[in-house]
Amino acid sequence: MNEKLEEIRRRTLENIARAKNLEELNEVRLTVLGKRGELKELMKGMRELSAEERPKFGQLVNDVRQMVEQELADRKSRMEEELLNRKLASETIDVTLPAKKIKLGHRHPNTRVLDEVERIFIGMGYEVVEGPEIEYDYYNFEALNIPANHPAKDEQDTFYINKDILLRTQTSPVQVRVMEKGKLPIRMIAPGRVFRADEVDATHSPSFHQIEGMVIDKNITMADLKGTLLEFAHKMFGENVRLKFRPHHFPFTEPSAEVDVSCFKCGGKGCRFCKGEGWIEILGCGMVHPDVLRMSGIDPEEYQGFAFGVGLERISLLKYEIDDMRLLYENDDRFLSQF
Repeated sequence: MNEKLEEIRRRTLENIARAKNLEELNEVRLTVLGKRGELKELMKGMRELSAEERPKFGQLVNDVRQMVEQELADRKSRMEEELLNRKLASETIDVTLPAKKIKLGHRHPNTRVLDEVERIFIGMGYEVVEGPEIEYDYYNFEALNIPANHPAKDEQDTFYINKDILLRTQTSPVQVRVMEKGKLPIRMIAPGRVFRADEVDATHSPSFHQIEGMVIDKNITMADLKGTLLEFAHKMFGENVRLKFRPHHFPFTEPSAEVDVSCFKCGGKGCRFCKGEGWIEILGCGMVHPDVLRMSGIDPEEYQGFAFGVGLERISLLKYEIDDMRLLYENDDRFLSQF
């Protein structure tokens, strides 16, 4: 048995030295030290030895086991080191190369303009109010003095979910909801996304943004409206701009007007930007119609108010001299990075 043990020791050391990788080395370990390995099988023959021989033979087996385990550990360590060195050599990183540049984004032109508009009106004591984009027909039309079959509905053709619910065509429904609460006076602007069944072109989109404002208080007149809009125009377009009010018709205001601002590029002389007219249309406005006040539970004999609405994209196009509204939504980094 001693000769057999010596044979196992010699052969195992040779196999450890010949192993080419960790898999082969593990096979050598299992062959000798496994549960059914050669040393386990050899130990079964100890029953044939005398009581005096068994301890000595057991010690020899343990010595061989420890020697094999040590050789396996050393060989494995050398293999892992060689493997790591080969991997490091093949995956060398040149630390002198420039790092990947992290590109930071910035605010969209619409966001920049909206922030500026909100800052202007908050500075005048207004509150910013938001409302649902999916709205009832009552709030979007009827409560704004636009009953069923009114021609104004054709001008604001929209997307209906059913006969009573639609995607809002304006943010005026937010004003109605605020008026219904009965907390007077009111000074508010309502920015948000609106929807109309428009064809996509340089100045139209089925989804765009509006900013509508409203003031309800005692003794409010058209002069208050004009003063407010003039202050807004000065802050947004420059202190030298002038306003021009043209009579117009809106179902929810009376009297109503379209507002033009003098061209802030040529000072009103006429240029390419204002198409030679010297004036640029920017918004619609008027005094809140008495019927709108009544439907919201406000006595028009005691309270009056004015309202106005401006397209956010309209202001963005003017402020940044953009000639096509579609550029704002195409997400072309070459365009957006200019702002």
